[in-house]
Amino acid sequence: MAVSLTAAKSSLAGLPATLSAIGPGLLVSTVIAVAAKFLSEHYGAPAMLMALLLGIAFHFLAEDGKCVAGIAFTSRTVLRAGVALLGARISVELLIGLGPELIGLVIAGVILTILFGLLGSRLLGRGWRFALLTGGSVAICGASAAMAIAAVLPKNEQSERNLIFTVLGVTVLSTVAMIAYPIITNTLGLDDVAAGVFLGGTIHDVAQVVGAGFSVSEQTGETATVVKLIRVTMLAPVVLVFSLAIRSFAAADPQDGGKRPPLMPSFVVMFLILAGINSFGLVPEMVRTALGDLSAWALLISIAAVGMKTSLKTIFEVGGQAIILIVAETLFIAGFILYGITHFIG
Repeated sequence: MAVSLTAAKSSLAGLPATLSAIGPGLLVSTVIAVAAKFLSEHYGAPAMLMALLLGIAFHFLAEDGKCVAGIAFTSRTVLRAGVALLGARISVELLIGLGPELIGLVIAGVILTILFGLLGSRLLGRGWRFALLTGGSVAICGASAAMAIAAVLPKNEQSERNLIFTVLGVTVLSTVAMIAYPIITNTLGLDDVAAGVFLGGTIHDVAQVVGAGFSVSEQTGETATVVKLIRVTMLAPVVLVFSLAIRSFAAADPQDGGKRPPLMPSFVVMFLILAGINSFGLVPEMVRTALGDLSAWALLISIAAVGMKTSLKTIFEVGGQAIILIVAETLFIAGFILYGITHFIG
């Protein structure tokens, strides 16, 4: 008992020093996120994109000085907390309401897009890490998925650069899709429900899905949002599968000093717990909304920190093959969902 109390006192004594170390970097990341949110609300630019670009502009803070530790903490721990809190938006009732055919189409689109990314990456001479990162982010929920997947991928010298490129790529492509896809649904003569399935099943980021859907009609917007949340539901299973596969690979390849990744990342466990609690109706609407807002802010703050950790020069080193791959993955999932709507759902 005395040992436990001594350990507790020691931990509390070290808390001020820890806060002092991470405080400046966390504060700077938060200020950048607030500025990005302001620009998003007043000028219509995607908040994630603004946070990323503003973060890159302050890259010098991550190289040396008081902010380094806090930026590293924010880009890792705050990021994982934001992903975990996404689970509060998911429920079994949400899944059941869409029907088995539509759920099957969305799940198939996620899986096949990731497999397409692996194949395309191999043909273009890119690594499997980059394939999983881009394929997963395109297939699931854009920047949020990219950050969650990056958290379980083995790190190398290109990790930060590839994450920044992927977040930037899916955000830009989501913005383009938000404008172009409603025009496509109108040209093809899709009804409100079919248009909502297409928009929710193909556009990368949730905010752009909402914007595109409600620009067509209220029914399209509601359908698109629900379909998009089905893709978000796939985040935890996909990250878990990636983690298990990487863990097996790491056991056979001692390149990482024999260190094996955890069986199930803690933020995935929290995501599943929150989704389970929400499925039983134990999370009040007000709390669910608050957790959703907290998740959005955590992800926005963390992407600002990720931006600060990467120089603009490294982004241009990604290469043309990377751009081809992420655009091809985007076109693939759009074509697949559209084919499914016209041949199996509609």
